[in-house]
This record gives sequence, structure tokens and C-alpha cells, in this order.
Amino acid sequence: MTQFNAKSTTDDVLAGVDLSGKRFLVTGVSAGLGVETARALVVHGADVVGAARDLTKAEGATAEVRDAAAKSGGSFELIQLDLASLASVRAATDALVAGGRKFDVVIANAGVMATPFGKTADGFETQFGTNHLGHFTFVNRIASLIKDGGRFVSLASSGHRFSNVNLDDPNFDNGDYEPWAAYGRAKTANILFAVEFDRRHRDRGVRGIALHPGGIHTELGRHLDEGAIEALLEQVNAAARASGGEEFEFKSIPQGAATSVWAAAVADPAEVGGRYLEDCHVAELADDESLRAGVRAYAIDPDNAKALWAKSEEMVGERF
Repeated sequence: MTQFNAKSTTDDVLAGVDLSGKRFLVTGVSAGLGVETARALVVHGADVVGAARDLTKAEGATAEVRDAAAKSGGSFELIQLDLASLASVRAATDALVAGGRKFDVVIANAGVMATPFGKTADGFETQFGTNHLGHFTFVNRIASLIKDGGRFVSLASSGHRFSNVNLDDPNFDNGDYEPWAAYGRAKTANILFAVEFDRRHRDRGVRGIALHPGGIHTELGRHLDEGAIEALLEQVNAAARASGGEEFEFKSIPQGAATSVWAAAVADPAEVGGRYLEDCHVAELADDESLRAGVRAYAIDPDNAKALWAKSEEMVGERF
């Protein structure tokens, strides 16, 4: 298999791959990585269902995706999904289950980052509620639609290294809110969800995979001012210099979405199932203080994953 890297794009990863007859679901297709992921898949003949909170915005953002689908023989359709509302999640999943059409791969791409303190419609802290609990409920409710041998791909982040999950106080009820700590908790949860999902479904060949797309200029950073971004980059690069590593470079959107499509359609499921990926390869354990590369042990710990699953079921009021 060709060895891809941080510079590889979606087109590099999918070169020569025929996805005709394959059906994918991608959340967060109103901007950035979600749009590029959908585009890359339909160019190769896939049928893609894109989920978005704002359908009007998504319609405009995915015009190129629909054009590409028409040319390739693939297809693209949109469904409404607000991950910050369990009522919306349940409505979307009820409709999909009633339709009965199977998916080869579900890609949980949508998310928010470093938001001011807030709560979802159901009273959960915004980042944990949207990034984790929304996807936890959505994916589990349609798990029966993932074909045997299929995949669930969860977009996480190197930001998981900011913090482990806090199952005693997931909503910051008893502590001061810090946007990056909350983001870290949510991204760690995205990884742990994939780990436990993989354990529960691998008997039928369905694998759960988590990944870091890389640092990309997208709407994800809309809550950050330039000063905050520069301060964070300097922190990351100072740690890199101290350890003799390479300084951070932003990826293009096609480079950022490459690991998603690699995980979804190219990588050997036996090699990536239950693992955390970055730059189109399986990441190594790295518990230093930098955010450059690697995965913290707590984010792939199976007992931590089981505990998060149980807490998440309790919070959303459903057993899966």
C-alpha cells in the first residue's frame, strides 16, 4: 500500500479507488472538511448522505459536491441534524432507520471548538454535548444500518491532549469553565467512543476508528480571535523546538480531509480498527506535553472507554 503522509490530499489517497455502489454518511457538510470529504467520495462514484444543522447553508456549500456526483454517477443528498439537540438527533435517526437503507461507512465529522460557556438544548456543556453526546446518540441509533464489514470514523483532534474526560463533572457544574479544557474533554470522548464502538461491533466486521485531521483554517475556529490562535501556535511550536521537533504547519482542507477518506475507504480495517490515526497512519503513544503528534494513553484506554459509554448512556437516557 502506498504510504501517505501529512501532505497527502484526498485526491492522492483515493487515486484509482472506485467507490461505486458504496454509501457513506458524513456529518457537518456545511463547510470545511465535511464538504471536502463528501466531494472526494462522490468524485469516485460514492453515494453520500450529508447531515447539517443549517440546510440552507449546506445547500450552498455543497453545490460543487452535487455537480461532482452528477458527473461521476454517484449521488448526494442532505438531511437535517442539529447535534446540540437530542430531539433533532432522534428525529434524524428515526427517519433513517425507517428508510432502512444501509451505509458502508458513517463519518462523524461535525463539531465545535473552544466555544464560550454554554449549554445544549438538553442542558449539556456545549462542546461535550455537541461533539460527543450528539454523535454518541446519533451513531448508536443508526448502528444497525452500518453494513457488516463497515466502518465508523470519528473525527477527534490532537486537542484531546489538553485533557482527559471528567465523568464526575462533565458539564463544569463544579469547576471553572475553560474553553480548551472543554474541547480536550470532548475530543478525548470522540476517541474513546470509537474505541468502545469498535469493541462492541467488531464481531460483525464493523470497525470504529478515531483520527486527528490536522490543523486547518476552517470555520471550526470561528470562536477564536487571532491573538488566541497565535498564542496557541507559539505554545505548540515552543514545545516542538524544545524537543527538537518540527514546528507546526497548517494543512489545506484537501490535506485535512485526507485522513478521513483514508480511514473510511482505503486503510486496512484490521490495522486501524480501535485505533487513533493522524497524517494517514496509526499514531503512536505519546504522553509528552506537546500537541504535535501521538495519542495520550487515556484516550485509547478500554476501561476509560467503557466508563464513558456508561456515563453517556446515563446522560442521554438511552441504552445501546
